[in-house]
Amino acid sequence: MHVLLCIDDTDNLECGFGTGKLAAQISQTIEERSWGSCQPISRHQLLVHPDVPYTSHNSAMCFAVNIATDYLQQIISFAGDFLTDHSATGSDPGLCVVEVEKLAAPGRLIDFGYRAKREVLCKDDAYRLASELKVHLSEYGGTGQGVVGALAGTGLRLGGNDGRFRGKLPLGSPGEVLSVKQLLDHPLIDRVEALHSGQLLEENDQVTLGEKVKTILRDHQAVLLVTPRQKGGWETCPKEQLKIF
Repeated sequence: MHVLLCIDDTDNLECGFGTGKLAAQISQTIEERSWGSCQPISRHQLLVHPDVPYTSHNSAMCFAVNIATDYLQQIISFAGDFLTDHSATGSDPGLCVVEVEKLAAPGRLIDFGYRAKREVLCKDDAYRLASELKVHLSEYGGTGQGVVGALAGTGLRLGGNDGRFRGKLPLGSPGEVLSVKQLLDHPLIDRVEALHSGQLLEENDQVTLGEKVKTILRDHQAVLLVTPRQKGGWETCPKEQLKIF
């Protein structure tokens, strides 16, 4: 069974233990308990607007996991208890779990995700759609407004063209030069692409590593974006350039 799990609004500006770290702990526990095999976590930026209540940066964290059907309820129960116990004071945590194969209208979920990037949506909007699509959606404190982002995050991950993957890739030291072929040998890089033109790099092209090497989600793949160097060759994009994803 292919499942998407997303959490949102679990932290605050003072908390050093953010939503991404909570998602990572949930993912790690699922694997430690042999409930399933998890894929990397993607971060999805939602609308930042005065009418949208959020406690930190209004981004949802989502990951895919392959599980046996018997473990679905255990994962939902564990994730809910975990958010109750570990979410920051003043946060409004939400959890969404989607059984991808059972979605009758995946386009509606994807559309909700993109709407949450440009419109002010409310809990009623989220719960109504979740009910119609038979998607698990639940809240764990505060106003529960995080259910909007949690549902939206699953839609954006499902669409496969939004967000960047959490964490930096351990590829080498900053300034080190690797070939595209070497980069593609890494299991968490599917292709290497120029930031502005979308050009796919050749295997013998050379790429200089930056401080934090990160990938984005594009066409359901983990894509490493690069920019041309003045002295020739390419370099990985810094985090600031990736904030639009």
